Amino acid sequence: MSGAAEIRVASPADFAGMHRIRMAVRENVLGDPGRIQPSNYAAILDAGGRGWVAEVEGRMVGFAVADLARSNVWALFVDPGFEARGVGRRLHDTMMDWFFAAGADRVWLGTDPGTRAEGFYRSAGWSYVGDDPNGEARYEMSREEWLARAPRRHESPSRTEGS
Repeated sequence: MSGAAEIRVASPADFAGMHRIRMAVRENVLGDPGRIQPSNYAAILDAGGRGWVAEVEGRMVGFAVADLARSNVWALFVDPGFEARGVGRRLHDTMMDWFFAAGADRVWLGTDPGTRAEGFYRSAGWSYVGDDPNGEARYEMSREEWLARAPRRHESPSRTEGS
């Protein structure tokens, strides 16, 4: 990556780019690509959620969407060409800081078992709590667990400021 990723709050103008990234991923691929449409992003944001996009040199390379009503990580995806470069971690940390500042006590997510995404969440401190009926592995993070990790997050030399 030639430049650092800039993180900003998503707007409706970003939905097409977010959807492009969602459809390009190599893991957690949708079994039914028609199941998620750009209008789904708007529904989450309209219900009090928030989204963020990561851009490098003006190009969207990742996004995250937080569903505050359900205390759920609805989406966190990185363009395959920008994986393993810190983009996902910056989006994740920005989203989690927002969740807990917005009043969430515990946040959950589901991801396909045995994927790099599952390893990513484990390394970020998420706790596996079982399998959902849809076959996804369910993870949870409490406010206390997140805040206990805060000093380590902010001391990391790979974490850039401004997120």
